[in-house]
Amino acid sequence: MPNMTKTPGKMTLTFNSDIYSQLLSQHQPRIIKTEEENEKFLETVEKLLSRSHLTPEEDTLLELLLKLIEDFEDKHYKLNVSTPQSRLKHLMEARSLEQADLVEILGSSNIVAKIIDGELQITKEQAEVLGKFFRVDASLFIC
Repeated sequence: MPNMTKTPGKMTLTFNSDIYSQLLSQHQPRIIKTEEENEKFLETVEKLLSRSHLTPEEDTLLELLLKLIEDFEDKHYKLNVSTPQSRLKHLMEARSLEQADLVEILGSSNIVAKIIDGELQITKEQAEVLGKFFRVDASLFIC
């Protein structure tokens, strides 16, 4: 059960180091050196992304795994250099989302299409919204 902190009028989740330590022990994230390790961590990321609610500890693990996968893929797939658009596409694929699913958070289907096609850069404000939506650090969507 996650720790809760009572503030006037609402409950907020707090980070539990013991739970995070258990997650780290279970998944053993580390610098990825092989395709097999990358696939294993990708499976874990997809499982986490498929859930509707993550604990703060799971969010932190997800962010770490995404960074490790990105670093591995940047190093080993130089032809497919990671960009904010490619990260967005990857997250959309992992959640089986279509462009239409992002219209409500980004404003219009035209804007979504241009961002995904690389015709428009993702703004800081859009990155913040996407970060909250996907429960990842907004910096993933900024060059």
